[in-house]
Amino acid sequence: MKPSLIVVRATWDDEVKVWVAQSDAIGLVTEAPTREALRQKVPQMIIDLLECDGESGDFDIPVEYIALSSQRVRREQAA
Repeated sequence: MKPSLIVVRATWDDEVKVWVAQSDAIGLVTEAPTREALRQKVPQMIIDLLECDGESGDFDIPVEYIALSSQRVRREQAA
């Protein structure tokens, strides 16, 4: 069944220095060095995954990207 919205969560993996994208709605998991590279890669992957699920014909599905990254800031005590 075709989803009405695909939510793609992108998180930065600082250990391997890539953005990891996941969408539980269609089983999407991929990575790329930049968020823009993910946005270029994800649409074709969505089409491929939907075709594997037997979806055919012309239709549009909205895709929402949520990008998360975190950072640690160190404050050192003045001597």
